[in-house]
Amino acid sequence: LPNNRVDLVFEIREGEKTGIKKIIFVGNKSYIDQRLKDEIKTSETMPLFSFLQSMDIYDQDRLEADRDLIRRFYVKHGYADVRVVSATGVYDPAQKGFIVTFTIEEGARYKFGKVEIISNVPQVEAAGLYGRLKAVAGSVYNAEAVEKSVETLSIEVARRGYPFAVVRPRGDRDANTGSINVAFVVEEGPRVYVERINVRGNTRTRDYVIRREFDLAEGDAYNRALVDRAERRLKNLNYFKTVKITNEPGSAPDRIVLNVDVEEQPTGELSVSGGFSTADGFMAELSVGERNLLGQGQYARASVQYGQRVRGFELSYAEPYFMGQRLSVGGDIYARQTLASSYVSHNNKAYGTGLRAGFALSEEVGLQLRYSVYRQEITLPDNLNNCRAGTNPAPGCYQDGEASLAVRKELASGPVLASLVGYTATYSTLDNNRNPTSGIITEFKQDFAGVGGDVNFIKSTIDFKHYAEVAQDITGMTNLRGGYATAWGGQSLRMLDHFQGGPNLVRGFAPAGFGPRDLTVGLNQDPLGGSYYWAATYELQTPVFFAPKDFSMRFALFADAGQVLDYRGPTSWAVTGEQLLLPSDNPIRSSDRKSTRLNSSHT
Repeated sequence: LPNNRVDLVFEIREGEKTGIKKIIFVGNKSYIDQRLKDEIKTSETMPLFSFLQSMDIYDQDRLEADRDLIRRFYVKHGYADVRVVSATGVYDPAQKGFIVTFTIEEGARYKFGKVEIISNVPQVEAAGLYGRLKAVAGSVYNAEAVEKSVETLSIEVARRGYPFAVVRPRGDRDANTGSINVAFVVEEGPRVYVERINVRGNTRTRDYVIRREFDLAEGDAYNRALVDRAERRLKNLNYFKTVKITNEPGSAPDRIVLNVDVEEQPTGELSVSGGFSTADGFMAELSVGERNLLGQGQYARASVQYGQRVRGFELSYAEPYFMGQRLSVGGDIYARQTLASSYVSHNNKAYGTGLRAGFALSEEVGLQLRYSVYRQEITLPDNLNNCRAGTNPAPGCYQDGEASLAVRKELASGPVLASLVGYTATYSTLDNNRNPTSGIITEFKQDFAGVGGDVNFIKSTIDFKHYAEVAQDITGMTNLRGGYATAWGGQSLRMLDHFQGGPNLVRGFAPAGFGPRDLTVGLNQDPLGGSYYWAATYELQTPVFFAPKDFSMRFALFADAGQVLDYRGPTSWAVTGEQLLLPSDNPIRSSDRKSTRLNSSHT
C-alpha cells in the first residue's frame, strides 16, 4: 500500500472438529479404565452421541484438571502415595483424533491408624471436639474425610470464640501396618483479616449469588478451611465450568484479598421426550427449565405431558436462599388426569398446589417442611356403575361388568378436597449424590391430612439405602422401604388413600398388580391397596462401558420382594346390598431381573 503500509490477511481453514478418540490409563492396577473415566471430565468421542457431548474436545488445561480429579479419587480410597505422573495428548492421523494417556503410580493402600486431636490453644479442650471428626480409626484412609474434619473443627473452634485458630492435619505413615496415624493440631494462627473479596468472570450470575456461598465476609478473620468450603459449594452449584479462589496480600500485613474467578456455563434446558410404558401407554413430554433464573440462582421448570392414559402439566419454582438465609423455599402447581386401563377401571383427575421449605441441620441431616392442597375426582363408565337397589340389584347388574363397591362409593362421595402438612427428614453420607458407591441415605416422610379439607389421614414412609463396593467397579445397593397409613377423626381410610403394590415396589409387576383386591365374582377385581407395605431390594450395579458418561447409564442385576397388606376401606354398601370379597391370603411377591437404566439424582 502507499506510504510503506501493508494489509495483513489471515486465511484459516478450520477443518473438522478434532475429538478424543481414545483415553488410556497406564499403571492403574486397582481400578479399571472405565471406572477412572467416570471420574474425569474429558470423555471419548462417541459418533452416535457426539451431538450430546461437550467434553470430547482436546483441551490441555482440562487434562491438568483431570489429573487432580484422578489424584483426589485415589486418595479418597486409601492411596495416599498416588502420583498422576503425566497427562498427554498425541494426535493420531490414522484415527483423525487425539489419543490421551494418563500415567499413574498408585502406591500402597492405607487405613486410618490412630486419630487424635492435639490442642495448643489453652482455652480449647481437645476432648470436646472428637464428635466433629469425620475420620474414623480403622477405616480406609480418606483424604476427603480429613478435609471435612479440618473444616468442621475450624468452624467449631471459631464458634467457641477463637476465629484465628488454625487446624492443621498431620499424618504419620506406618508402612509395616499399612496405616496412617492422623493428628489434628489446633493452634493459634496469624491474625489476618479479609480485606476484600473480588468476584471476576461472572457475566450472568449476580455477585451476591456467589458471595452468599461464603461463610465469611469482608472484615472477618481469614480461615482457609472456610474458603475451601466456599469453593466446593460454588462448584456444586453447577453454574460454572471452572471455579478458582486465590489470595493476594492486602493493603497491610494483616490484610488479605480473595479473588474468585469463575467461568459461566449454560444452565437452561429444553427437553422433548417420548416413550411407552405398560402403565401409561404411549406418551410425550415437553419441558423447559432454568436452574439459574436471571442469574439470581433460582430454579424454574414447566412441563407438559400428553399420553394415551396420562395427561397433565406441572409448574415448579424454587428460591435456594430465602430472605438471604440458607433456606430453600419453593412451590408447585400441577394438574394430572389418568384414564382407565386394564389395570384400573376408573378415571382419576387431580389438580393442586404445594409449598415447601427445606434447610440443612448439618452436613448429613436435612429437613423439609411442606403444605399441599389438591382436589381429586374419579369417574366411571355407565356400564361399570349401574347397580341400583330395587331397579337393578346385584348380581344381575354384573352382566355388563361392574366396578368394585369401594370404587363406586368413592364416586358417590363426589370430588374430595385434601389439605396436608408434612415433613421429610433426610440423613445422607453418600460419596456422590448422582452415582453413589458408598454410604447410606435414609428418608423418613410423614403427611397429615385434615388441616381443612374433606379427609383425615396420616401417612408415614421410610426409605433406607446402603451402598458399598463389593468388587472392583461393582457396587452393591440394599434398599429397605416401608409405609403405614391410618385415618383419624372418626373417618375411615378411603380406598384412594391406600398404598398400591406395583412396579414401584417390586419391578416386573403391573401397576397395582399385587395386594388386596375385590374378588367378588362378576366384578372387575379392582385393586384396593393396603394400609401398610414393605419392600426390600438388593442390587448390583456397574457402569456401562459403551454409553457416554454424561448419561450416567449403569447395568444392574437385582432382586425385589415386598407385600401390601391390610385393606381398611369400605367392605359393604347398604345402597346396593353388596358385600366385598377380599382374598384369604396375601403372599410375599418377588422378582429378579437384569436391566440397563439411567440413574436419577439423590437429594
